[in-house]
Amino acid sequence: MKEKLETLRKLQQEAMLGGGQKRIDAQHEKGKLTARERIDILLDPGSFNEIDALATHRSSEFGLDKIKIYGDGVVTGHGRIEGRPVFVFAQDFTAFGGSLAEMHGEKICKIMDMAMKVGAPVIGLNDSGGARVQEGVVSLGAYAEIFLRNTLASGVIPQISAVMGPCAGGAVYSPAITDFTLMVENTSYMFVTGPKVVKTVTHEEITSEELGGAYAHATKSGVAHCTYSNEAECLLGIRKLISYMPQNNLDDPPFIEAPRNQPLVDESIREIIPDHPSKPYDMKDVINRVVDRDTFYEIHEGFAQNIIVGFARIGGHSVGIVANQPAVLAGVLDIDSSRKAGRFVRFCDAFNIPLITFEDVPGFLPGTDQEWRGIIVNGAKLLYAFCEATVPKITIITRKAYGGAYDVMSSKHIRGDLNYAWPSAEVAVMGAKGAVEIIFAKEIKNSNDPEKTEEARIVEYKEKFANPYSAAARGYVDEIIDPAETRMKIINGLELLRDKVDSNPRKKHGNIPL
Repeated sequence: MKEKLETLRKLQQEAMLGGGQKRIDAQHEKGKLTARERIDILLDPGSFNEIDALATHRSSEFGLDKIKIYGDGVVTGHGRIEGRPVFVFAQDFTAFGGSLAEMHGEKICKIMDMAMKVGAPVIGLNDSGGARVQEGVVSLGAYAEIFLRNTLASGVIPQISAVMGPCAGGAVYSPAITDFTLMVENTSYMFVTGPKVVKTVTHEEITSEELGGAYAHATKSGVAHCTYSNEAECLLGIRKLISYMPQNNLDDPPFIEAPRNQPLVDESIREIIPDHPSKPYDMKDVINRVVDRDTFYEIHEGFAQNIIVGFARIGGHSVGIVANQPAVLAGVLDIDSSRKAGRFVRFCDAFNIPLITFEDVPGFLPGTDQEWRGIIVNGAKLLYAFCEATVPKITIITRKAYGGAYDVMSSKHIRGDLNYAWPSAEVAVMGAKGAVEIIFAKEIKNSNDPEKTEEARIVEYKEKFANPYSAAARGYVDEIIDPAETRMKIINGLELLRDKVDSNPRKKHGNIPL
Protein backbone atom coordinates (compact mmCIF):
# COMPACT_ATOMS: atom_id res chain seq x y z
CA MET A 1 0.00 0.00 0.00
CA LYS A 2 2.86 2.38 0.81
CA GLU A 3 4.26 2.09 -2.70
CA LYS A 4 0.81 2.56 -4.22
CA LEU A 5 0.23 5.68 -2.12
CA GLU A 6 3.57 7.06 -3.23
CA THR A 7 2.59 6.46 -6.85
CA LEU A 8 -0.71 8.25 -6.26
CA ARG A 9 1.01 11.24 -4.64
CA LYS A 10 3.48 11.45 -7.50
CA LEU A 11 0.66 11.53 -10.04
CA GLN A 12 -1.23 14.11 -7.99
CA GLN A 13 1.84 16.33 -7.79
CA GLU A 14 2.30 16.05 -11.54
CA ALA A 15 -1.36 16.98 -12.09
CA MET A 16 -0.97 20.03 -9.85
CA LEU A 17 1.68 21.42 -12.22
CA GLY A 18 -0.62 21.32 -15.26
CA GLY A 19 1.54 22.11 -18.29
CA GLY A 20 4.66 22.44 -16.17
CA GLN A 21 6.53 25.10 -14.20
CA LYS A 22 7.87 26.83 -17.31
CA ARG A 23 4.35 27.48 -18.59
CA ILE A 24 3.17 28.49 -15.13
CA ASP A 25 5.93 31.11 -15.07
CA ALA A 26 4.84 32.31 -18.51
CA GLN A 27 1.28 32.68 -17.24
CA HIS A 28 2.50 34.79 -14.32
CA GLU A 29 4.60 36.96 -16.64
CA LYS A 30 1.39 37.89 -18.49
CA GLY A 31 -0.08 39.11 -15.20
CA LYS A 32 -2.40 36.12 -15.01
CA LEU A 33 -2.98 33.53 -12.30
CA THR A 34 -3.09 29.79 -12.87
CA ALA A 35 -6.36 27.85 -12.80
CA ARG A 36 -5.66 26.50 -9.32
CA GLU A 37 -4.60 29.89 -7.94
CA ARG A 38 -7.89 31.31 -9.17
CA ILE A 39 -9.88 28.58 -7.49
CA ASP A 40 -8.01 29.17 -4.22
CA ILE A 41 -9.09 32.83 -4.23
CA LEU A 42 -12.65 32.07 -5.32
CA LEU A 43 -13.56 29.38 -2.80
CA ASP A 44 -13.54 29.19 0.98
CA PRO A 45 -10.08 28.05 2.17
CA GLY A 46 -9.66 24.28 2.07
CA SER A 47 -13.10 23.63 0.62
CA PHE A 48 -12.16 22.62 -2.94
CA ASN A 49 -12.67 18.98 -3.92
CA GLU A 50 -11.23 18.24 -7.33
CA ILE A 51 -12.83 15.81 -9.76
CA ASP A 52 -11.04 14.07 -12.66
CA ALA A 53 -7.63 15.43 -11.77
CA LEU A 54 -5.95 12.49 -13.51
CA ALA A 55 -8.09 12.49 -16.64
CA THR A 56 -6.23 12.57 -19.98
CA HIS A 57 -7.26 12.82 -23.61
CA ARG A 58 -7.82 9.74 -25.80
CA SER A 59 -6.58 11.19 -29.09
CA SER A 60 -3.61 9.88 -31.03
CA GLU A 61 -3.71 12.16 -34.08
CA PHE A 62 -1.02 14.73 -34.93
CA GLY A 63 1.33 13.50 -32.20
CA LEU A 64 -1.13 13.92 -29.32
CA ASP A 65 -0.44 10.32 -28.26
CA LYS A 66 3.02 11.52 -27.17
CA ILE A 67 1.69 14.52 -25.18
CA LYS A 68 -0.64 13.76 -22.32
CA ILE A 69 -1.16 16.18 -19.47
CA TYR A 70 -3.22 15.25 -16.43
CA GLY A 71 -6.43 17.23 -16.21
CA ASP A 72 -6.47 17.83 -19.97
CA GLY A 73 -6.43 21.61 -19.67
CA VAL A 74 -9.22 22.18 -17.16
CA VAL A 75 -9.54 21.90 -13.38
CA THR A 76 -13.01 20.85 -12.23
CA GLY A 77 -14.66 20.19 -8.89
CA HIS A 78 -16.81 21.60 -6.13
CA GLY A 79 -16.28 23.72 -3.03
CA ARG A 80 -17.95 26.40 -0.95
CA ILE A 81 -18.46 30.15 -0.97
CA GLU A 82 -19.44 31.51 2.43
CA GLY A 83 -20.28 27.94 3.39
CA ARG A 84 -22.64 27.35 0.44
CA PRO A 85 -21.78 24.66 -2.12
CA VAL A 86 -20.82 25.62 -5.68
CA PHE A 87 -19.37 23.80 -8.66
CA VAL A 88 -16.48 25.28 -10.60
CA PHE A 89 -14.36 24.67 -13.67
CA ALA A 90 -11.22 26.63 -14.44
CA GLN A 91 -9.53 26.28 -17.80
CA ASP A 92 -5.78 25.82 -17.51
CA PHE A 93 -3.94 27.82 -20.16
CA THR A 94 -0.67 26.10 -19.24
CA ALA A 95 -1.99 22.78 -20.60
CA PHE A 96 -2.70 22.76 -24.33
CA GLY A 97 -3.45 26.48 -24.09
CA GLY A 98 -6.64 25.60 -22.22
CA SER A 99 -8.03 24.34 -25.53
CA LEU A 100 -11.31 22.45 -25.38
CA ALA A 101 -11.50 18.89 -26.62
CA GLU A 102 -13.35 15.66 -25.87
CA MET A 103 -12.13 14.91 -22.33
CA HIS A 104 -11.90 18.60 -21.42
CA GLY A 105 -15.57 18.98 -22.39
CA GLU A 106 -16.61 15.78 -20.62
CA LYS A 107 -15.13 17.07 -17.38
CA ILE A 108 -17.07 20.33 -17.60
CA CYS A 109 -20.29 18.50 -18.49
CA LYS A 110 -19.85 16.13 -15.56
CA ILE A 111 -19.79 18.91 -12.98
CA MET A 112 -22.67 20.71 -14.70
CA ASP A 113 -24.75 17.54 -14.48
CA MET A 114 -23.84 17.15 -10.83
CA ALA A 115 -24.71 20.80 -10.15
CA MET A 116 -28.18 20.28 -11.61
CA LYS A 117 -28.75 17.20 -9.46
CA VAL A 118 -27.53 18.92 -6.31
CA GLY A 119 -29.12 22.28 -7.07
CA ALA A 120 -26.01 24.45 -6.75
CA PRO A 121 -24.49 27.27 -8.85
CA VAL A 122 -21.89 26.67 -11.55
CA ILE A 123 -18.97 29.07 -11.97
CA GLY A 124 -16.81 28.89 -15.08
CA LEU A 125 -13.35 30.50 -15.22
CA ASN A 126 -12.59 30.80 -18.94
CA ASP A 127 -9.03 31.04 -20.27
CA SER A 128 -8.73 29.10 -23.49
CA GLY A 129 -7.22 29.16 -26.94
CA GLY A 130 -10.46 27.72 -28.32
CA ALA A 131 -11.16 24.32 -29.85
CA ARG A 132 -8.27 21.84 -29.92
CA VAL A 133 -7.67 21.64 -33.64
CA GLN A 134 -5.89 18.26 -33.43
CA GLU A 135 -9.12 16.60 -32.24
CA GLY A 136 -11.20 18.04 -35.06
CA VAL A 137 -14.97 17.77 -34.95
CA VAL A 138 -14.83 16.06 -31.56
CA SER A 139 -13.96 19.45 -30.07
CA LEU A 140 -16.99 21.03 -31.70
CA GLY A 141 -19.18 18.29 -30.29
CA ALA A 142 -17.79 18.95 -26.82
CA TYR A 143 -18.68 22.64 -27.12
CA ALA A 144 -22.24 21.78 -28.14
CA GLU A 145 -22.62 19.43 -25.17
CA ILE A 146 -21.72 22.32 -22.88
CA PHE A 147 -24.09 24.73 -24.67
CA LEU A 148 -26.94 22.28 -24.22
CA ARG A 149 -26.30 22.02 -20.49
CA ASN A 150 -26.01 25.81 -20.17
CA THR A 151 -29.43 26.09 -21.77
CA LEU A 152 -31.11 23.37 -19.71
CA ALA A 153 -29.63 24.79 -16.50
CA SER A 154 -30.78 28.33 -17.34
CA GLY A 155 -33.31 29.49 -14.76
CA VAL A 156 -32.69 26.38 -12.64
CA ILE A 157 -29.28 27.10 -11.10
CA PRO A 158 -27.26 30.33 -11.25
CA GLN A 159 -24.46 30.25 -13.83
CA ILE A 160 -21.60 32.74 -13.71
CA SER A 161 -18.80 33.07 -16.26
CA ALA A 162 -15.53 34.87 -15.66
CA VAL A 163 -13.43 35.52 -18.77
CA MET A 164 -9.85 35.62 -17.54
CA GLY A 165 -7.97 35.27 -20.78
CA PRO A 166 -8.81 34.62 -24.44
CA CYS A 167 -12.30 33.42 -25.29
CA ALA A 168 -12.84 33.23 -29.03
CA GLY A 169 -14.96 31.55 -31.67
CA GLY A 170 -17.43 28.97 -30.39
CA ALA A 171 -16.09 29.40 -26.86
CA VAL A 172 -17.95 32.70 -26.44
CA TYR A 173 -21.41 31.14 -26.59
CA SER A 174 -21.26 29.37 -23.26
CA PRO A 175 -20.60 32.61 -21.33
CA ALA A 176 -23.29 34.30 -23.43
CA ILE A 177 -25.92 31.79 -22.29
CA THR A 178 -24.94 32.00 -18.63
CA ASP A 179 -26.51 34.55 -16.30
CA PHE A 180 -23.55 36.87 -15.72
CA THR A 181 -20.28 37.41 -17.57
CA LEU A 182 -17.37 39.09 -15.79
CA MET A 183 -14.14 40.23 -17.44
CA VAL A 184 -10.66 41.33 -16.37
CA GLU A 185 -9.31 44.54 -17.87
CA ASN A 186 -6.32 44.26 -20.25
CA THR A 187 -5.90 40.47 -19.94
CA SER A 188 -9.22 39.05 -21.18
CA TYR A 189 -11.09 39.34 -24.44
CA MET A 190 -14.03 37.76 -26.29
CA PHE A 191 -14.95 37.74 -29.96
CA VAL A 192 -16.47 35.42 -32.54
CA THR A 193 -13.82 36.30 -35.14
CA GLY A 194 -10.44 37.75 -34.23
CA PRO A 195 -8.56 40.81 -35.51
CA LYS A 196 -6.90 38.91 -38.38
CA VAL A 197 -10.23 37.71 -39.79
CA VAL A 198 -11.74 41.16 -39.32
CA LYS A 199 -8.86 42.68 -41.28
CA THR A 200 -9.24 40.14 -44.07
CA VAL A 201 -13.00 40.62 -44.42
CA THR A 202 -13.53 44.30 -43.61
CA HIS A 203 -9.96 45.68 -43.93
CA GLU A 204 -10.21 47.15 -40.42
CA GLU A 205 -7.02 47.39 -38.36
CA ILE A 206 -7.95 46.59 -34.77
CA THR A 207 -6.35 44.98 -31.71
CA SER A 208 -7.81 42.17 -29.63
CA GLU A 209 -8.38 44.59 -26.77
CA GLU A 210 -10.18 47.12 -28.97
CA LEU A 211 -12.28 44.44 -30.65
CA GLY A 212 -13.33 42.37 -27.66
CA GLY A 213 -11.64 43.57 -24.48
CA ALA A 214 -13.33 44.23 -21.16
CA TYR A 215 -13.97 47.91 -21.91
CA ALA A 216 -15.51 47.19 -25.32
CA HIS A 217 -17.91 44.61 -23.93
CA ALA A 218 -18.73 46.59 -20.78
CA THR A 219 -19.62 49.80 -22.63
CA LYS A 220 -20.43 48.99 -26.27
CA SER A 221 -21.87 45.50 -26.65
CA GLY A 222 -23.16 44.91 -23.13
CA VAL A 223 -21.77 41.36 -23.17
CA ALA A 224 -19.78 41.95 -19.96
CA HIS A 225 -21.87 42.64 -16.87
CA CYS A 226 -18.93 43.66 -14.67
CA THR A 227 -15.24 44.37 -15.20
CA TYR A 228 -12.34 44.41 -12.75
CA SER A 229 -8.81 45.75 -12.80
CA ASN A 230 -7.23 42.40 -11.86
CA GLU A 231 -8.09 38.75 -11.46
CA ALA A 232 -8.24 38.73 -7.66
CA GLU A 233 -10.84 41.53 -7.69
CA CYS A 234 -12.85 39.63 -10.30
CA LEU A 235 -12.88 36.45 -8.22
CA LEU A 236 -13.87 38.34 -5.08
CA GLY A 237 -16.56 40.01 -7.19
CA ILE A 238 -17.99 36.58 -7.97
CA ARG A 239 -18.12 35.79 -4.26
CA LYS A 240 -20.05 39.00 -3.63
CA LEU A 241 -22.35 38.53 -6.61
CA ILE A 242 -23.33 35.03 -5.62
CA SER A 243 -24.14 36.17 -2.07
CA TYR A 244 -27.35 37.77 -3.38
CA MET A 245 -28.55 34.61 -5.12
CA PRO A 246 -30.31 31.45 -3.94
CA GLN A 247 -28.73 28.08 -4.64
CA ASN A 248 -31.39 27.24 -7.21
CA ASN A 249 -34.84 28.19 -8.46
CA LEU A 250 -36.61 26.36 -5.62
CA ASP A 251 -34.60 28.12 -2.92
CA ASP A 252 -34.89 31.59 -1.40
CA PRO A 253 -32.07 34.15 -1.49
CA PRO A 254 -29.96 34.35 1.68
CA PHE A 255 -31.16 36.71 4.42
CA ILE A 256 -28.53 38.82 6.17
CA GLU A 257 -29.40 41.05 9.12
CA ALA A 258 -29.68 44.74 8.22
CA PRO A 259 -27.46 47.31 9.96
CA ARG A 260 -29.09 48.14 13.29
CA ASN A 261 -27.97 51.75 13.28
CA GLN A 262 -29.51 52.58 9.87
CA PRO A 263 -32.73 54.58 10.34
CA LEU A 264 -35.99 53.55 8.67
CA VAL A 265 -36.79 57.20 7.98
CA ASP A 266 -34.21 59.34 6.18
CA GLU A 267 -35.23 62.99 5.79
CA SER A 268 -32.26 63.75 3.50
CA ILE A 269 -34.03 61.93 0.67
CA ARG A 270 -36.51 64.80 0.45
CA GLU A 271 -33.77 67.08 -0.86
CA ILE A 272 -32.72 64.90 -3.81
CA ILE A 273 -35.47 65.80 -6.28
CA PRO A 274 -34.78 69.22 -7.85
CA ASP A 275 -37.51 71.87 -7.81
CA HIS A 276 -37.44 72.19 -11.59
CA PRO A 277 -38.92 69.07 -13.27
CA SER A 278 -36.41 69.08 -16.12
CA LYS A 279 -33.32 69.30 -13.91
CA PRO A 280 -31.38 66.02 -13.61
CA TYR A 281 -30.36 64.22 -10.43
CA ASP A 282 -28.54 60.97 -9.67
CA MET A 283 -30.97 58.12 -8.91
CA LYS A 284 -28.11 56.28 -7.17
CA ASP A 285 -28.39 58.87 -4.39
CA VAL A 286 -31.92 57.59 -3.80
CA ILE A 287 -30.97 53.93 -4.05
CA ASN A 288 -28.04 54.15 -1.64
CA ARG A 289 -30.16 55.88 0.99
CA VAL A 290 -32.96 53.32 0.74
CA VAL A 291 -31.03 50.04 0.65
CA ASP A 292 -29.05 48.54 3.52
CA ARG A 293 -25.82 50.48 3.85
CA ASP A 294 -23.05 49.50 1.37
CA THR A 295 -25.01 46.63 -0.17
CA PHE A 296 -25.81 48.00 -3.63
CA TYR A 297 -23.91 45.96 -6.25
CA GLU A 298 -24.46 47.47 -9.68
CA ILE A 299 -24.60 45.29 -12.78
CA HIS A 300 -23.81 46.60 -16.28
CA GLU A 301 -22.58 49.88 -14.80
CA GLY A 302 -20.90 51.07 -18.01
CA PHE A 303 -23.60 50.00 -20.46
CA ALA A 304 -26.91 51.79 -21.18
CA GLN A 305 -26.38 54.11 -18.25
CA ASN A 306 -29.83 55.67 -18.60
CA ILE A 307 -31.10 52.71 -16.60
CA ILE A 308 -29.61 51.24 -13.43
CA VAL A 309 -29.80 47.57 -12.45
CA GLY A 310 -28.15 45.72 -9.62
CA PHE A 311 -28.53 43.76 -6.42
CA ALA A 312 -28.90 45.09 -2.91
CA ARG A 313 -30.37 44.22 0.46
CA ILE A 314 -33.25 46.03 2.09
CA GLY A 315 -34.01 45.06 5.66
CA GLY A 316 -31.74 42.06 5.12
CA HIS A 317 -33.69 40.82 2.09
CA SER A 318 -31.87 40.31 -1.19
CA VAL A 319 -33.56 42.38 -3.92
CA GLY A 320 -33.07 43.33 -7.55
CA ILE A 321 -33.03 47.05 -8.28
CA VAL A 322 -34.28 48.50 -11.58
CA ALA A 323 -34.17 52.30 -11.80
CA ASN A 324 -34.35 55.00 -14.44
CA GLN A 325 -31.35 57.34 -14.31
CA PRO A 326 -32.40 60.99 -14.86
CA ALA A 327 -28.72 62.01 -14.95
CA VAL A 328 -28.24 60.20 -18.31
CA LEU A 329 -30.49 60.97 -21.29
CA ALA A 330 -33.11 62.15 -18.76
CA GLY A 331 -33.75 58.49 -17.91
CA VAL A 332 -35.49 57.63 -21.19
CA LEU A 333 -35.92 54.04 -22.26
CA ASP A 334 -34.10 53.03 -25.43
CA ILE A 335 -33.02 49.81 -27.12
CA ASP A 336 -29.99 49.06 -24.96
CA SER A 337 -31.57 50.02 -21.64
CA SER A 338 -34.64 47.91 -22.39
CA ARG A 339 -32.52 44.87 -23.22
CA LYS A 340 -30.32 45.41 -20.18
CA ALA A 341 -33.16 45.75 -17.71
CA GLY A 342 -35.34 43.07 -19.33
CA ARG A 343 -32.72 40.36 -18.91
CA PHE A 344 -32.02 41.40 -15.34
CA VAL A 345 -35.72 41.29 -14.45
CA ARG A 346 -36.01 37.79 -15.88
CA PHE A 347 -33.03 36.60 -13.85
CA CYS A 348 -34.52 37.94 -10.63
CA ASP A 349 -37.88 36.36 -11.42
CA ALA A 350 -36.27 32.99 -12.19
CA PHE A 351 -34.49 32.95 -8.83
CA ASN A 352 -37.12 34.35 -6.46
CA ILE A 353 -35.46 37.72 -5.96
CA PRO A 354 -37.99 40.54 -5.31
CA LEU A 355 -37.89 43.50 -7.69
CA ILE A 356 -37.75 47.11 -6.51
CA THR A 357 -38.32 49.69 -9.26
CA PHE A 358 -37.47 53.38 -8.94
CA GLU A 359 -39.23 55.23 -11.72
CA ASP A 360 -38.50 58.58 -13.30
CA VAL A 361 -39.06 58.10 -17.03
CA PRO A 362 -40.12 60.68 -19.61
CA GLY A 363 -40.83 58.04 -22.26
CA PHE A 364 -39.03 56.14 -25.01
CA LEU A 365 -36.18 57.72 -26.94
CA PRO A 366 -37.47 59.10 -30.27
CA GLY A 367 -35.60 59.12 -33.57
CA THR A 368 -35.02 57.21 -36.77
CA ASP A 369 -32.04 55.32 -35.35
CA GLN A 370 -34.11 53.87 -32.55
CA GLU A 371 -37.13 53.11 -34.72
CA TRP A 372 -35.14 51.47 -37.51
CA ARG A 373 -33.10 49.37 -35.08
CA GLY A 374 -36.26 48.12 -33.38
CA ILE A 375 -37.14 50.14 -30.30
CA ILE A 376 -40.63 48.64 -30.55
CA VAL A 377 -39.55 45.03 -30.21
CA ASN A 378 -36.71 45.83 -27.79
CA GLY A 379 -38.87 47.98 -25.55
CA ALA A 380 -41.35 45.11 -25.52
CA LYS A 381 -38.67 42.87 -23.99
CA LEU A 382 -38.69 44.90 -20.77
CA LEU A 383 -42.48 45.06 -20.81
CA TYR A 384 -42.69 41.30 -21.31
CA ALA A 385 -40.21 40.65 -18.50
CA PHE A 386 -42.11 42.74 -15.95
CA CYS A 387 -45.48 41.28 -17.06
CA GLU A 388 -44.16 37.73 -16.77
CA ALA A 389 -42.50 38.20 -13.36
CA THR A 390 -44.34 36.68 -10.39
CA VAL A 391 -41.87 37.63 -7.65
CA PRO A 392 -42.80 40.48 -5.25
CA LYS A 393 -42.72 43.76 -7.18
CA ILE A 394 -42.60 47.16 -5.49
CA THR A 395 -42.47 50.39 -7.51
CA ILE A 396 -41.59 53.90 -6.35
CA ILE A 397 -42.45 56.75 -8.74
CA THR A 398 -40.09 59.54 -7.78
CA ARG A 399 -40.91 62.03 -10.53
CA LYS A 400 -41.93 61.46 -14.17
CA ALA A 401 -44.00 58.48 -15.28
CA TYR A 402 -45.02 59.36 -18.83
CA GLY A 403 -46.76 57.48 -21.61
CA GLY A 404 -46.11 53.85 -22.46
CA ALA A 405 -42.93 53.95 -20.41
CA TYR A 406 -45.14 54.40 -17.30
CA ASP A 407 -46.87 51.12 -18.16
CA VAL A 408 -43.58 49.31 -18.79
CA MET A 409 -41.87 50.24 -15.53
CA SER A 410 -43.69 47.69 -13.33
CA SER A 411 -46.96 49.59 -13.19
CA LYS A 412 -50.02 48.39 -11.29
CA HIS A 413 -51.57 47.30 -14.57
CA ILE A 414 -48.89 44.65 -15.18
CA ARG A 415 -49.15 43.06 -11.73
CA GLY A 416 -47.11 45.46 -9.66
CA ASP A 417 -47.86 44.48 -6.06
CA LEU A 418 -47.21 47.73 -4.23
CA ASN A 419 -46.96 50.96 -6.19
CA TYR A 420 -45.98 54.11 -4.31
CA ALA A 421 -45.48 57.66 -5.51
CA TRP A 422 -43.70 60.62 -4.02
CA PRO A 423 -45.58 63.95 -3.99
CA SER A 424 -43.21 65.05 -6.77
CA ALA A 425 -44.52 62.32 -9.10
CA GLU A 426 -46.07 63.21 -12.44
CA VAL A 427 -48.20 60.40 -13.90
CA ALA A 428 -49.42 61.46 -17.33
CA VAL A 429 -49.56 60.55 -21.01
CA MET A 430 -46.79 63.07 -21.74
CA GLY A 431 -45.20 66.27 -20.49
CA ALA A 432 -47.40 69.32 -20.11
CA LYS A 433 -45.95 71.29 -23.04
CA GLY A 434 -46.36 68.46 -25.52
CA ALA A 435 -49.87 67.70 -24.33
CA VAL A 436 -50.97 71.33 -24.58
CA GLU A 437 -49.57 71.63 -28.10
CA ILE A 438 -51.79 68.71 -29.12
CA ILE A 439 -54.96 69.43 -27.13
CA PHE A 440 -55.10 73.19 -27.54
CA ALA A 441 -53.29 73.72 -30.85
CA LYS A 442 -56.11 75.54 -32.65
CA GLU A 443 -57.24 77.46 -29.59
CA ILE A 444 -53.77 78.84 -28.85
CA LYS A 445 -53.26 79.81 -32.47
CA ASN A 446 -56.56 81.71 -32.81
CA SER A 447 -57.22 83.11 -29.33
CA ASN A 448 -56.18 86.39 -27.75
CA ASP A 449 -57.61 85.41 -24.37
CA PRO A 450 -54.75 85.59 -21.76
CA GLU A 451 -56.29 82.59 -19.98
CA LYS A 452 -55.96 80.52 -23.15
CA THR A 453 -52.30 81.12 -23.98
CA GLU A 454 -49.89 78.22 -24.17
CA GLU A 455 -48.37 79.15 -20.80
CA ALA A 456 -51.79 79.30 -19.13
CA ARG A 457 -52.82 75.95 -20.57
CA ILE A 458 -49.55 74.38 -19.46
CA VAL A 459 -50.22 75.55 -15.89
CA GLU A 460 -53.75 74.15 -16.14
CA TYR A 461 -52.53 70.79 -17.46
CA LYS A 462 -49.91 70.49 -14.73
CA GLU A 463 -52.50 71.16 -12.05
CA LYS A 464 -54.72 68.41 -13.43
CA PHE A 465 -52.24 65.75 -14.49
CA ALA A 466 -48.64 66.56 -13.51
CA ASN A 467 -49.07 65.06 -10.07
CA PRO A 468 -49.74 61.65 -8.54
CA TYR A 469 -53.26 62.39 -7.27
CA SER A 470 -55.20 61.50 -10.42
CA ALA A 471 -53.47 58.10 -10.52
CA ALA A 472 -54.07 57.60 -6.81
CA ALA A 473 -57.77 58.42 -7.26
CA ARG A 474 -58.06 55.51 -9.70
CA GLY A 475 -56.02 53.10 -7.59
CA TYR A 476 -53.09 53.04 -10.01
CA VAL A 477 -50.91 54.18 -7.11
CA ASP A 478 -51.52 52.48 -3.76
CA GLU A 479 -50.20 55.32 -1.65
CA ILE A 480 -48.53 58.69 -1.99
CA ILE A 481 -45.71 58.67 0.54
CA ASP A 482 -43.21 60.98 2.15
CA PRO A 483 -39.87 60.25 0.40
CA ALA A 484 -38.24 59.98 3.83
CA GLU A 485 -40.38 56.88 4.53
CA THR A 486 -39.38 55.01 1.38
CA ARG A 487 -37.04 52.55 3.10
CA MET A 488 -39.62 51.77 5.78
CA LYS A 489 -42.39 51.24 3.21
CA ILE A 490 -40.26 48.87 1.15
CA ILE A 491 -39.17 46.83 4.19
CA ASN A 492 -42.78 46.50 5.33
CA GLY A 493 -43.80 45.60 1.79
CA LEU A 494 -41.19 42.87 1.49
CA GLU A 495 -42.39 41.35 4.76
CA LEU A 496 -45.98 41.49 3.53
CA LEU A 497 -45.12 39.87 0.20
CA ARG A 498 -42.73 37.26 1.56
CA ASP A 499 -45.22 34.43 1.00
CA LYS A 500 -46.76 35.87 -2.17
CA VAL A 501 -48.12 33.28 -4.61
CA ASP A 502 -48.76 34.17 -8.23
CA SER A 503 -48.53 32.16 -11.43
CA ASN A 504 -48.72 32.35 -15.20
CA PRO A 505 -50.95 30.24 -17.46
CA ARG A 506 -49.72 26.71 -18.05
CA LYS A 507 -47.53 26.58 -21.16
CA LYS A 508 -44.24 25.23 -22.44
CA HIS A 509 -42.82 28.76 -22.53
CA GLY A 510 -43.80 32.18 -23.80
CA ASN A 511 -42.43 33.74 -26.96
CA ILE A 512 -40.57 36.81 -25.72
CA PRO A 513 -39.84 39.26 -28.58
CA LEU A 514 -36.14 38.50 -29.05
